[in-house]
Formats: sequence, structure tokens, C-alpha cells
Amino acid sequence: MLYGAECWPTKRRHVQQLSVAEMQMLRWFCGHTRRDRVRNEVIRDKVRVAPIEEKFTQHRLRWFGHVQRRPPEALVRNGVLERADNVKRDRGRPKLTWDESVKRDLKDWNISKEIVLDMNAWRLGALRD
Repeated sequence: MLYGAECWPTKRRHVQQLSVAEMQMLRWFCGHTRRDRVRNEVIRDKVRVAPIEEKFTQHRLRWFGHVQRRPPEALVRNGVLERADNVKRDRGRPKLTWDESVKRDLKDWNISKEIVLDMNAWRLGALRD
């Protein structure tokens, strides 16, 4: 379900839809139905699975570290984080961008860019769980 999720600028609606789908699969896996009235936390503890929102954030931050470690002339680095200021945008709320999602994740998890760039921290699991 998370294939390519590191590149998505996820909205709450996306996370909610994937969370519902994940819980349906976990309930099916455990042999429970919604009528059994078993709480999501109980099922997650039983299967030992983290919430999908945390998985999204981990994937996105890991990809951000990968992109930032690339040389400055790399195509992925040139196109991802650069946005032209003179582009006219449509009326209404601006579209959520990937870099805004990453900034929100860094702020929510209260970590710095340097920690995300450190591959040893990812290997040791300092940013996971």
C-alpha cells in the first residue's frame, strides 16, 4: 500500500483512507469484524504494527535524506525542492507540495535535517518506532 509513498504530498484524507484500508486488513488477518467491537489499538498491539501515518512519515523522511545526499547537479535534487515564485496559481487553497509535507514532518517529529541525513541513524533505528 505504501509503494511510492515517499513522493506523495499526503493530505489527511489520504492518510484516513489508507488507515481504514489497513485496519480492514488487520481485522481480517486477526479474524475480527467490526461487529466484534474490538478497538484498533488492541488489534495493533496484537499484530505489533505501527500506525500507517508513522510509516508514511518514515518513508518520506528517508526519501528526503536520500535526495539531500545526492550531488547538487542531480536531476532529482534540482526538480524536487525548487519552486518558481513567479508562477501564477489558481484561486483557492494552494496545493500541498512534497517539501511542505517534509517540513511539517520535521516539525511534528521535532528532529533536524542533519539527523534525517545521517544514514547511520536510519540503520540503527533511531528514527523508527
